[in-house]
Amino acid sequence: MSDRIFGVVGLLLAIGFAVAALNIEESFLSDAVGPSGFPLIVAAVLGLSSIVIAIKPDAAPHWPSLGRLAELLAAVVMMVLYAELLPVAGFVIATAVAAAYLSWRLGSGILASVLTGVGSSVGIYVIFHLIFGLSLATGPLGF
Repeated sequence: MSDRIFGVVGLLLAIGFAVAALNIEESFLSDAVGPSGFPLIVAAVLGLSSIVIAIKPDAAPHWPSLGRLAELLAAVVMMVLYAELLPVAGFVIATAVAAAYLSWRLGSGILASVLTGVGSSVGIYVIFHLIFGLSLATGPLGF
């Protein structure tokens, strides 16, 4: 029964996501797909997956332990904090912190996590901002 509930909740989330995507205002500089193209694809994949889960649930689902659920909640909190920190700290700093934390929670050592966070952040910044010329959130240090 819990799989069916999970599937229905996912389907409702997908519907809400699609409605929000359809309400995105188009600017005069948009491409042929428009700003809602990718969010609609994500909503469709989430909706179809949720329907499959609701229609064909696992006979004996195995849910994670309370400790694992706490770790998942901590990861969600980190992503919310990332979204909040992005305009304040800038792309490079916020991404380095988020990637380092998530890498650490996945089992890397502290030094390896920090190096992964900084490397990922700087690498993405170089590719998307310096090479492709895309605008990323600027922080107090100018990048």
